[in-house]
Amino acid sequence: MRICHVNLASGFSGGERQTLQLIKQQLMLNYQLTVVANPASPFYAEIEKLDCTLVAATHFLRSHQRSITADCQVIHVHEGRAIYWALIQSKLFNVPYIVTRRIDNPLKDKWLSKLAYNNASALVGLSREIVKQIQLRHPKHLNSIIPSSPVTYPHNDTAVEAIKQRFNGKFLVIQAANLLEHKGHDVTIQAAEILSQRNPNIHIAILGDGRERANLEHQAQGLSNVSFEGKQSSMGEWFQAADLLIHPSYSEGLGSVILEAIHAGLPAIGSNAGGIPDIIEHNQSGLLIEPGDAQTLASHIDVLAQNTDLREQLITGGAEKMRSFDIRHTATLYQDIYHKVLNNGVK
Repeated sequence: MRICHVNLASGFSGGERQTLQLIKQQLMLNYQLTVVANPASPFYAEIEKLDCTLVAATHFLRSHQRSITADCQVIHVHEGRAIYWALIQSKLFNVPYIVTRRIDNPLKDKWLSKLAYNNASALVGLSREIVKQIQLRHPKHLNSIIPSSPVTYPHNDTAVEAIKQRFNGKFLVIQAANLLEHKGHDVTIQAAEILSQRNPNIHIAILGDGRERANLEHQAQGLSNVSFEGKQSSMGEWFQAADLLIHPSYSEGLGSVILEAIHAGLPAIGSNAGGIPDIIEHNQSGLLIEPGDAQTLASHIDVLAQNTDLREQLITGGAEKMRSFDIRHTATLYQDIYHKVLNNGVK
């Protein structure tokens, strides 16, 4: 197939990693791909390494030529700004587009957003909660759930051992997320305070950076069982060194880091919010807490630190759950959508 992927993000977070993974899988399936991306982004640099036609666009109003999509059957949108680029390109040159939405926020009540979504041939959400939000505004569209697939990270055994030694063999818990209000780091720190009195053999490493860092560091003052490690470029080492991943978000489209951790063989605790329950079935593929419940988070961490059998049970259940998130499966689901759009012109 001939697909044009569009992602205009300037950063390189979960959405960009997932877009890149889908592109790589489609190349393995002999797709012919065009990718429109922000030249200032790490995502653009990654695409340069692949056998794709690469188009630079710094804004959705720019880089609109017939030649870009002349050989493309479908435009596939992967983030919020890209949908407007696709709308313009579609109107100018009559190429259908589909949208993958990754966040569980209500859709913006703005005329341009409504126009862009209304003109899409199909709308995809990563989770049940995202599709629920889409259907509230676009109930007549072809709305589908296609989850992200976990990215596999390489690791160096020496680096893994160095991380373990830093924490003196303690039960190592990680939270890997940008330091933003909705990610629930405040809940993590509250849980750490509880655990400091309950189990001194547990350490929580917060991996990430963001605008909330100063506030969170202030909240964590006096706690020796929490450390701020900053944004990490080698997540493979941390997944291998850690004993548990926690992700107590207040809202979450799906939770790609949970997928990555479980795929790497870690048990996980997440909040019952957004798309996280699509990944974590309580007591089967992980443990759930209600958003904001630091007491239960602390209890779950403490239980897992002491119960090897439960950890192994969750690791086994997580591995089973990952089958439905495999990139070979999700790429096939997208192929089905492309064919429906081309054969039926559905909306």
